[in-house]
Amino acid sequence: MEEDMEDKSCMLQESLDLQAAEKSFYDVLGKKYPPSPEQHSTSVYESDKNPDDNCVGNDNSCISSSSNGSSYFIDNGWMQNLGDFSTTRTQRFPVSSISQSFYSSSITSIDGLMDSPNSSLQVADLNGEIQSIWQFRKGVEEATKFIPRTEDLLSNPEVYGLGSQEPKAWSSGVVNRKGKDDGDTDSKGRKISGRDDLETEEERSSKQAAVYSESTVPSEMFDMVLLCSMGKAPTHFTALRESLRNGTGKKLQQNGRSKGGKGRDKKQNGKKEVADLRTLLIHCAQAVAADDRRTATELLKQIRQHSSPFGDGNQRLAHCFADGLEARLAGTGSQIYKGLISKRTSASDILKAYLLYVAACPFRKVSHFISNKTINVASRKSMKLHVIDFGILYGFQWPTLIERLSLRNEGPTKLRITGIDFPQPGFRPAEPIEETGRRLAAYAEEFKVPFEYKAIAKKWGHIQVEELDIDEDEFVVVNCLYRAKNLLDETVTVDSPRNIVLNLIQKINPNIFIHGIMNGAYNAPFFETRFREALFHFSSMFDMLETIVPREDGERMLIEKEILGREALNVIACESSERVERPETFKQWHTRNLRAGFVQQPFESEIVKEATDRVRSLYHKDFVIDEDSWWLLQGWKGRIIYALSAWKPA
Repeated sequence: MEEDMEDKSCMLQESLDLQAAEKSFYDVLGKKYPPSPEQHSTSVYESDKNPDDNCVGNDNSCISSSSNGSSYFIDNGWMQNLGDFSTTRTQRFPVSSISQSFYSSSITSIDGLMDSPNSSLQVADLNGEIQSIWQFRKGVEEATKFIPRTEDLLSNPEVYGLGSQEPKAWSSGVVNRKGKDDGDTDSKGRKISGRDDLETEEERSSKQAAVYSESTVPSEMFDMVLLCSMGKAPTHFTALRESLRNGTGKKLQQNGRSKGGKGRDKKQNGKKEVADLRTLLIHCAQAVAADDRRTATELLKQIRQHSSPFGDGNQRLAHCFADGLEARLAGTGSQIYKGLISKRTSASDILKAYLLYVAACPFRKVSHFISNKTINVASRKSMKLHVIDFGILYGFQWPTLIERLSLRNEGPTKLRITGIDFPQPGFRPAEPIEETGRRLAAYAEEFKVPFEYKAIAKKWGHIQVEELDIDEDEFVVVNCLYRAKNLLDETVTVDSPRNIVLNLIQKINPNIFIHGIMNGAYNAPFFETRFREALFHFSSMFDMLETIVPREDGERMLIEKEILGREALNVIACESSERVERPETFKQWHTRNLRAGFVQQPFESEIVKEATDRVRSLYHKDFVIDEDSWWLLQGWKGRIIYALSAWKPA
């Protein structure tokens, strides 16, 4: 069918060229060229005709209709006539999938053929414009003489100033394809069908980007970060933690800046211009909320002048929040956020950032220590332990528990872990948590602990108790650390997923329920209130990193951009169900848990004391750890950021 279309396109093009030649002879003879009247208004698209006949000119501008009646637009292929330098492929796009605004703003006409997206496309006066088209093609032909061909670029890149750069291959396991350009044609200018088949195969292979392969990570690095360090020689982790606590890294940073970064500091100091970035951000948020675009744009301009992703903590925070405000103003927050969450970060990079994070602040280490110690003590009399982890992600919490279970005097306990998390975008929604299971199985094999793992990737509110395969003789633990904030609440849907999940946990009837939450008040439905609370919360996080971690640290930038920046963007620029960052205070969660039928249990005083001593001896003096109503609270400079608690069904 494609060959028939190309033959008809070429025949019609040759017919048009013949008409142009005839018209030139009529002009020389001084006579009027008499084309048939039907040729002036030939319908290009008609739903009741064969779609193969809906081609005009050549294969570079064709409108066809599919079997379901939707129409397709094919890119203008005359770009490929610019020699072999152009790599534009002929592609089909459903017209119905392109928004009305996109048509009206950017594609109001194509080669003079399209008038509106809803009307049938008409061929304009071909003979009236044939001369201009002919002249244009002639100009293109002349231009190709000065444009280097792809073969020249590949064989002699230095001549064109490209150096010896090699294309970067995908890190996600996609094979980097090298080949000739897409502009192979025959003597008549038609594309070679065999090449089309090859391109189709290449395009199919390019869709394999969903295949995710982890970067190679040395097992020693996992062991150093994830396993217990009691009684072991000092490691890179302990040395890093000590240097951050003593400020050694900050001193090196200051010395480096005094040598190499002095000019920029002088320039900034020379301006003697101090900007209150917080006030500017709040005023900008008020303007955005009031839809005062002029004021908001002006304030954003001022914020951009004084903020930077490479500056101090306040400048980085302002840059991060300015991105969110700009996205909200443009209405692109949801699209940007979806792009960020679909971006795959390798376990290697995550582990390096995690290493820095747990060395700099005690939040995760303390939470894992108290949770695992509580589980180990509570399940000591049982030989079967079943952990149901809501939000397992990379499973960084469980290697220490596996290690502790292997040290029991009565022998290691059989461990079952059911890893639950939200499905990831792509063709393999459960792949990240399945990879987590393989990693944990390797640790269980190393410590000779009997181990089973089950991965469940689906919305938590849709999980049924039967899917968890709970045995009667198991000691059942439900663990949910700092991920319940991503569940929607009553402001979005009447049947709140938060209450549904708590009711599910109640039906599981666990022996103990470990619940950790991010303590935040930026879940208000009103944008200005939410923005202020988010500003206070993220100020603490950025200030903590600024106080402890050198600015040039690459892992710090990854934390600020990939984790904190993404969360802030979602809070500021997304609404309704697309806003998934919805933390509540520990007092609000306390009320929810009581209402769901749970009874709070205190942590053992010895465990809390040991955790408190560790924080005060191993980390920065400004970290806070305290108890309130049996909640273990952690924070920075007086602001509570995380809270941990234990519960049992009533």
